[in-house]
Amino acid sequence: MKKFGKILLIVAIAAVFLGTFAYLFKRSQPKAIQYQELTAEVGAVSRSTVVTGKIQPRDEVNVKPQISGIVAEVYKEAGEMVQQNEVIAKLKVIPDMNQLSSAQSRVRLAELNLRQAQTDYNREKELWDKQLVSADEYEKVLQALNQAKEEYAIAQESLEIVRDGVASSNKSGSTTLIRSTISGLILDVPVKVGNSVINSNTFNDGTTIATVANMDDLIFDGNIDETEVGRLHIGLPVRISVGALQDLSFDAALEYIAPKATESNGTNLFEIKASVKVPSGVTIRSGYSANAEIVLQEVQDVVTIPESAIQYEGEKTYVFIPEGADYVRKDVVTGLSDGVRIEIKEGLSAGDKVRGPQIISSK
Repeated sequence: MKKFGKILLIVAIAAVFLGTFAYLFKRSQPKAIQYQELTAEVGAVSRSTVVTGKIQPRDEVNVKPQISGIVAEVYKEAGEMVQQNEVIAKLKVIPDMNQLSSAQSRVRLAELNLRQAQTDYNREKELWDKQLVSADEYEKVLQALNQAKEEYAIAQESLEIVRDGVASSNKSGSTTLIRSTISGLILDVPVKVGNSVINSNTFNDGTTIATVANMDDLIFDGNIDETEVGRLHIGLPVRISVGALQDLSFDAALEYIAPKATESNGTNLFEIKASVKVPSGVTIRSGYSANAEIVLQEVQDVVTIPESAIQYEGEKTYVFIPEGADYVRKDVVTGLSDGVRIEIKEGLSAGDKVRGPQIISSK
């Protein structure tokens, strides 16, 4: 019985050994390589570039005061619409002491001249009534009186402007009332009641009371690399996508290419602008980040295949086409590529099969 058990054990070990050997031998045999088969199709191929930039209004105006002073009232807030010449804020004038003193001195001098001219006129009038002076002398004195009155009125108005910011004869044109210079949306009101503001002059740009823009006329503003700017021209169609508005894109048209480059991190970039056509019902905010896809080249109704099927040998390009159970080489002339599909100018027709990438077994 023991002898039978030993024989059975030896047979089992031999069976395992032979099975293992057969399995390893089978695994070591080379497998037939399999390839995907791709079909040549008629379609379009385009080459495009994507430019990063932002959406902004074409006309954005900083409303600044004509005089220096303190903000007394603010009538508008950011986000509100405003019409041209509509009042945004009101200033309280803090007069310059030198200008105020000069204006007061001018008023006093004009008043003295007016009193003297009035006295001369009264004296001349009495003589004129008695026909003791000529008409020429009387008219000269009358003219001097009228001129003195006008100079006094002008001096008085100048004092009011320096002191109050507006003359009593022209309250509707008060420089203390800050009016919008265009119609549009108020993007920002950076001042508050009590803030001091200054007017624009030779030494500074002045304080911005509000920023107003026409949000119905928007542009895309971005920069493109010098290697691609040579392919651009005015009027090229542009497709705009805004990161903040997912699944939404709209058309634009290239309208400006900078004639001079600006250097950024060692790269020459050219500014481009495109007029944006915003669909109705869509709200675009100034400063939205956006991408502009610009089609640089495009061909329609051409034979195309996946670029992965193309083989290269120097300047030659070729594919493998099925012939019986194998594949044979065939030279082709390629054209435009979009990185996925490539145009075939010569060598293939629509419907032709070509060898694609190798099929990788999952085992």
